[in-house]
Amino acid sequence: MNVMQDSAAPQARRELRRELRRRRRELDRREQDAAAMRLCRSLRRLPEVFRARRLALYLPNDGEIDPTPLLPWLAKRGARAYLPVLRPLAPNTLWFVHYHGNTPMVTNRFGISEPDTRYGAHRARRQAAWALDAILLPLVGFDDDGQRIGMGGGFYDRTLAFTRRPGPRPRLIGLAHDCQRVERLPAAPWDVPLDAIVSDRRVLRP
Repeated sequence: MNVMQDSAAPQARRELRRELRRRRRELDRREQDAAAMRLCRSLRRLPEVFRARRLALYLPNDGEIDPTPLLPWLAKRGARAYLPVLRPLAPNTLWFVHYHGNTPMVTNRFGISEPDTRYGAHRARRQAAWALDAILLPLVGFDDDGQRIGMGGGFYDRTLAFTRRPGPRPRLIGLAHDCQRVERLPAAPWDVPLDAIVSDRRVLRP
């Protein structure tokens, strides 16, 4: 894909999102499964993931690369897995709620499965973002310099804005299919920097 200029209008970003989402949706089930296994092999070798005792990931939607093959490995190591949940009464921010086989699930307004808000409302069942060891977040696109583009809602950027300040913070690792890689993306001022980007073919350290 051609370079996206820094002066590109919001319309250009919307068109880029549509194109990159189309690419990942066109992967068939066999390709998705193979990509997920390659991704998770790489993630298990990452120090940030290998050492994590409290790790947040996501359930794939809209063709996103699938990190859930990590779940049995995390459980075997005694690590706890967390899922993002739309935070009630706080627009465009997230909770991270403990996820296991018996977690009650609902479908949120975006059609994404997440732990029931009433379940996550109990403080013992969720973890503050700053106290997590690592967060795996889905990307719509990325480049070799570590720039990335998301869905445009800003949920992760708002929730993780604190990582720009001194203090405890999780390691942030963006995940995507390698077909979502582009030549160059401009940085947006609100983008929270990532520690790594992992696809099914490469690991990038911005």
